[in-house]
Amino acid sequence: MFYREAGDFKTSYVDDSQTFPIKFDRYRYYVVLAVAFGIIPFIINDYWANALLLPFLIYAIAAIGLNILVGYCGQVSLGTGGFMAVGAYACYKLMTAFPDVSMFIHVILAGGITAIVGVLFGLPSLRIKGFYLAVATLAAQFFLVWLFNRVPWFYNYSASGQINAPERDVFGIIITGPNASAWATYLFCLIFLTACAIVARNLTRGTTGRTWMAIRDMDIAAEIIGVNPLKAKLTAFAVSSFFVGIAGALFFAVYLGAVEVGEVFGIQKSFLVLFMVIIGGLGSIFGSFAGAAFLVLLPVVLKLVGVDLLGWPTDIVAHLNLVIVGALIIMFLILEPHGLAQLWRVAKEKLRLWPFPH
Repeated sequence: MFYREAGDFKTSYVDDSQTFPIKFDRYRYYVVLAVAFGIIPFIINDYWANALLLPFLIYAIAAIGLNILVGYCGQVSLGTGGFMAVGAYACYKLMTAFPDVSMFIHVILAGGITAIVGVLFGLPSLRIKGFYLAVATLAAQFFLVWLFNRVPWFYNYSASGQINAPERDVFGIIITGPNASAWATYLFCLIFLTACAIVARNLTRGTTGRTWMAIRDMDIAAEIIGVNPLKAKLTAFAVSSFFVGIAGALFFAVYLGAVEVGEVFGIQKSFLVLFMVIIGGLGSIFGSFAGAAFLVLLPVVLKLVGVDLLGWPTDIVAHLNLVIVGALIIMFLILEPHGLAQLWRVAKEKLRLWPFPH
């Protein structure tokens, strides 16, 4: 009986169109933010940061970016790993060239450089779509990985061919390198995730988001009613690549610290982020969070249950993880194309109507 709209009056258009129109939803949102910013940093340790929280925060940013392109604008992309590599290498070059500049600036500029690259590779979307666009973005994935492998300038002519994040601090607090504290890296990534989620939510609810969804639903009809397909598609590629570039920069500089592009940002990374969007829910910011949380938690839970509790071999558990993910993708595509986000919406509607049948 606590989840109700009774007594929740709206006296203006602003109140009626806010993101969380029900008070309980707003309070829950504030509680989650308070716990994330005010409690977790004081109880976090290295295991929880490296195994769960940092991967979740970074993959959630990447999933939000891909969801804008695929879920909101309807443009298929298989080049997420390559665009994450652009963000990582751009951040590395900026960190080594401008050591006195704040890491916040480095990460944002890395996202901006990735947005420019994303627009360049998004130009074919003006003439092709569907399977052909997927192949074009897949070609971008392989080209970018090849480029970062073959041009020594990108990894500063290192003999090993990999890039290593130098130690950097923000307001005197180290956030990159082996001496970085778990709470500092967690808060740094959390700030970016919160900002990206707020920006993405407002973009998708405004005029820009409506043009994206018009292109997604029927591009010819959208062009007839005045939507500019050039602007809509390229802005979707730019915003999506910006978020993905930020995720790649954080993945390299804050989470891993050392990267070899073929191993870290290969085609598997593109499919992983795409699976997060499919399982979480296309066209939903919450779905990006849900999909990232699910695919980050699943291997950890399987290891705890299968290896530590039941004593199964590690390779069996790793294959079981792939089987479960594949089965869930098939199930969601057939039974619930909008993923976990739609299941959450249905559950909330049931709570709002309970105990009444209609």
